[in-house]
Amino acid sequence: MRERLLGAGREVLAYARQASLLHRDLGRPSLPDLGPDEHLVVTLHGLLATGGVMRPLRDRLERHGVATAAMSYVPGPSIHEVAEGVAQWLDGVPARLHLIGHSLGGVVARYVAVRFGAGRVVQTISLASPFAGVKVGPLVQGVPLARDLDEGSQVLRELRFDRSIPHLSVISREDHMIPAPLSHALPGGEVLVLDATGHNALLFDRRVEDAIAARVIGALAPRT
Repeated sequence: MRERLLGAGREVLAYARQASLLHRDLGRPSLPDLGPDEHLVVTLHGLLATGGVMRPLRDRLERHGVATAAMSYVPGPSIHEVAEGVAQWLDGVPARLHLIGHSLGGVVARYVAVRFGAGRVVQTISLASPFAGVKVGPLVQGVPLARDLDEGSQVLRELRFDRSIPHLSVISREDHMIPAPLSHALPGGEVLVLDATGHNALLFDRRVEDAIAARVIGALAPRT
């Protein structure tokens, strides 16, 4: 009970914090000038949000000297169209990529990696992303994005079967937006399950920041 109450409280605070960040990182901001041996962390937001909600995570990574970038996109197009736009935005940067997405953004990140990564993507990380799909009602069946997130989606089936790129699924046990949250971890990848947090609260959870920072910084360290 205590974990659920903590999670509910953090979720309420997360909504307020997201609202204060929505005005940031709109559109497709400029990308840092990086070479092919350098690394770039790209963050992708969830439905009805903007790139600004990923700013606290980016700030944490940038304090460690990690280059980051974010863009905002509209939720209407299909997963393919959103991912294609992200890939085009990143096309001029030869750096190695770490793609991190929240909710819908995690699915987009994985799609970019699988379809457009071409050996450039080091890893993908998802926060509360519905890789097992969700039940889509008849009123939105005609919306391409909704079809792509449906339980029987060909897009999600393709992503679940591709294990060519390392992945970490971060999941909240108290995620009330995605039924049976543990079932949504991407098969074949690592899984981090957290208590006392929620679907949106994962964005601002220090434990999530710690785990992501460790994975990204570990990948930057020179191999001996």
